[in-house]
Amino acid sequence: MTEIKICGLFRECDIEAVNDAKVDYAGFIIDFEKSHRNLSIKDATHLRSLLDKEIKAVGVFVNKPSEEVVQAAHEIRLDVIQLHGNEDEDYIRKVKELSGLTVWKAFKIRSAEDVKVAVKSPADTILLDNGYGTGEVFDWSVVTKIEREFILAGGLNEENVALAIKTLDPAVVDISSGAETDRLKDSEKIKACVKAVRK
Repeated sequence: MTEIKICGLFRECDIEAVNDAKVDYAGFIIDFEKSHRNLSIKDATHLRSLLDKEIKAVGVFVNKPSEEVVQAAHEIRLDVIQLHGNEDEDYIRKVKELSGLTVWKAFKIRSAEDVKVAVKSPADTILLDNGYGTGEVFDWSVVTKIEREFILAGGLNEENVALAIKTLDPAVVDISSGAETDRLKDSEKIKACVKAVRK
C-alpha cells in the first residue's frame, strides 16, 4: 500500500489540512532560504507540535553540516531526515549513526544510470525526483525494476498520482506543488491527492 507525504508545509492552516486529510508524512523544509516554503527550526518545532501524532514528521535539509542536521532533527522531534543536496555516502552514514533516525536521500533522475547510482545509496530509503522542487515529472520509463523501496516525487498531483502508483509501485509518493494553488497549500487539493492515493 503506497503512502503519501505532503511536503513544504509552512503555515498552521497547512498542518490543519494534513491532519484533516490524514496523510502519512508531513514535510518541513528547514533552513533553506532559496525556498519560499522555508522554515526556521523554531517555526518548524511549533508546527510539528500541532501535527497529528499518527503523522510522521520529515525534515528536509540541503547541504547542511551533519551535526547541525542532527541537532535540528532532535530539537524539532523529527521522525525522518530527508537529505536533498549533494550529501555523499559517508555523510549519510554519519547522519544515520548520530541521529538514530530514518534517513531518506533524494536523487535527481535523468537516466537509468542515475537510478543505478541511487539504488546503491546507504540511505534507508531513496527518493527519486525530477530535480529540486521543479514541480515537473521526470521520464518514469528510466525506472526499471528496483530491488529496494523508493519514494517517488516530481510533478505529482491528484490527476497523475494513481497512474504513478500503478506504473511504478513506490512505497511513498511525495507531493508538494501538486497540492497547491498560487504557491500555497490547498486543503481541497491535499484531500483529493490523498483520496487518489488511497483508492
